[in-house]
Amino acid sequence: MLKILDHLEEWLITFLMGGATLIVFVAVLHRYAAGWAIPGVQDWLLSFNLTWAQELTIIMFVWMAKFGAAYGVRTGIHVGVDVAINRMRPGLRDKFIIFGLAAGALFTGVIAWMGGRFVWENGAHYGILNVLGVNVSDLIEGPTTPDLEWPTWLVYSAIPLGSGLMCFRFLQVLASFIRTGDLPHHDHGHVDGLEENDEPAVAPVYSEAGEIDPYGLRDNLHPDEAKKNTGDQK
Repeated sequence: MLKILDHLEEWLITFLMGGATLIVFVAVLHRYAAGWAIPGVQDWLLSFNLTWAQELTIIMFVWMAKFGAAYGVRTGIHVGVDVAINRMRPGLRDKFIIFGLAAGALFTGVIAWMGGRFVWENGAHYGILNVLGVNVSDLIEGPTTPDLEWPTWLVYSAIPLGSGLMCFRFLQVLASFIRTGDLPHHDHGHVDGLEENDEPAVAPVYSEAGEIDPYGLRDNLHPDEAKKNTGDQK
């Protein structure tokens, strides 16, 4: 079940990021192409109304940020200042980590609860009850967005949904840490598709005697310490 949730989270973030990027590209291309005075083509391009593109892009990026924050908790990619905590003795360090994770779960849980109340009072109660066939004549429909004319409660639903998922991820990491003592970790210096190679990226430097120079430089322009140590042992 958790794997399904993980995949849905990743697919949603990927869709929102890719969709927002594509919409921005099309909108910018349309704006500049519509300015070209090409008979027939200009009128055809102006017939397309893309005034909604900016609003939709903002909405998609907001949703992506909320669910991306939950993804960051699960994978450990959030940047944290943990210099002082890492210098503590193991027992005290574990207590601080547990406190921090519990505080994160409490904070995001409160945001999800308050966001849910706001969304409900902003028109969600009208929309949901109307779909269920309940009489909503005494309820307020709620405002809509300026360009797309979508109910704003749908847009603001990113707050309770994203914060609720983030709260769940904090609790998930907390339970895993109590059970195993490990936290999710992400190597910020790692680039997918590039594997570490122990061999030098450039040809070694040879001395006049034909031997490898112990101070030959690797691709990072630092002396090859491994070869230097080997030479010292000899």
